[in-house]
Amino acid sequence: MKKILNLFKNPKIKMIIILSFLLFIYTSICAISYAQNVSTDIANSVFRLHVIANSDTPQDQDLKYKVRDNLLKYMNEICANCVTKQEAIDLVNKNKNKFGQIAEDTIKEEGYSYNVNIKIGNFQFPTKNYGDISLPAGYYDALRVEIGEAKGQNWWCVMFPPLCFVDITSGVVPEESKEQMENNLSEEEFALVSDKSDLQIQFKFKLLEFLGNSGLITAKK
Repeated sequence: MKKILNLFKNPKIKMIIILSFLLFIYTSICAISYAQNVSTDIANSVFRLHVIANSDTPQDQDLKYKVRDNLLKYMNEICANCVTKQEAIDLVNKNKNKFGQIAEDTIKEEGYSYNVNIKIGNFQFPTKNYGDISLPAGYYDALRVEIGEAKGQNWWCVMFPPLCFVDITSGVVPEESKEQMENNLSEEEFALVSDKSDLQIQFKFKLLEFLGNSGLITAKK
């Protein structure tokens, strides 16, 4: 301890420590500012779907997927020609009751009596991969469908651009969906969500992921 205290008595050492601390603060502020701007731009380019099951029982989880499938079928009918995120949100808002009715009808057809709560808002999401597209953790505009007590596992996808491709196991995102996302992002931002081969891009994505999960940055409105 005495040796450490003695170091602070040396003017040169003291100045180096102070400058190093200031550099750390400056670098941290720049990193957070960069991550905040990029996170906001990415969040502003997508509209997501979030379905929450009543519980984690196999039956409730299976029901969640059936509700999801019917919602996606309807979504693809009304949003197929959307060219902007706001257009997709406006259509979903206009047809919000229809989404709720589809979910309720599916639940009844499967022999359950759960209520359905439909919300359109800005919600927190973890990092999610959609084929070869990855979205960092953060706050995103979304249609949230809560089944029953909504205490089960979640299912996420992206309504715009349409990344809720039918064959999820294929890992292939339609090229037109990528083009829509690319048109709404800068070159670097699109690389962050689509390029997993560049080490510098991977580091920046991890930075977004870490700061998003820690709550230091959000795109919350």
